[in-house]
Amino acid sequence: MKIEKRIENECFDEERALYHLQNTEVKNCTFAGEQDGESVLKETRNIKVDKCRFSLRYPLWHGQKYELTKSDFDENTRAPIWYSHDGIIRKCRFLGIKLLRECSNTKISDSMINSSEFGWKCTNIDITHSSINSEYIFLDSKNIKLSHVNFKGKYSFQYVENLEITDCVLDTKDAFWHSKNVTVKNSVVKGEYLAWFSDGLTLINCKIIGTQPLCYCKNLKLIHCEMENTDLSFEYSEVEADIIGHIESIKNPKSGTIIADSVGEIIREQSVMKAEGKIIIREKGYEYEISES
Repeated sequence: MKIEKRIENECFDEERALYHLQNTEVKNCTFAGEQDGESVLKETRNIKVDKCRFSLRYPLWHGQKYELTKSDFDENTRAPIWYSHDGIIRKCRFLGIKLLRECSNTKISDSMINSSEFGWKCTNIDITHSSINSEYIFLDSKNIKLSHVNFKGKYSFQYVENLEITDCVLDTKDAFWHSKNVTVKNSVVKGEYLAWFSDGLTLINCKIIGTQPLCYCKNLKLIHCEMENTDLSFEYSEVEADIIGHIESIKNPKSGTIIADSVGEIIREQSVMKAEGKIIIREKGYEYEISES
């Protein structure tokens, strides 16, 4: 990134204070004040923002090639970054709602994010070593990677496509609904009604916690996973699963094979479609199929 000038130790509060700023580093500046101006960094090109404080709405919209480091965006920075592309974000804190909307090619690391409706309709987003609290995260987004992320939320990753999650802890509800091509590795996934209507979900070396997971799924795979408090699992799903340990209950799997060390209850009743999935129990080195409830 070519930097031609620097703005340092200043305060801005007017509308579009640094509109269309180009090839500039902005350092130790504050964006707040009585004028309460919006869109302070709108339509910027090739900027670096370091150790700045933001307390105004819509600070960075339609930006191209930006870097944000060690900066703070408080609760007043509603919709902080929209329609912006080719961004690098490091060691920042975001408290404004609706962070990242229709953005692409964004890398985030070592940051703290508390933003409902985070990451909607985005593409090519990479987040590492960060914490995220969001009621709705990555709705209808594509090509997402999360690594070493602690996430807490509710209706997460709905309608997402091409998602990779590695070494993460997800405390969520209704995650991955209608998602396509999702892989989760070495992670904890806690929540209710996990991944209903998903297509192409693969979980590898994961711990899954919560009621009624993985129903109405297509092309579902679980490899060396654990399941805890997972009653009424796999209803009407096409599934291949290798579970280490116990499953509380399994209900009417549509097709495929589920292997586990033990199952508390197998329910094969009141099915509205063919439910012919096999259930195999491991015991003392042997495997045997259970065909009846």
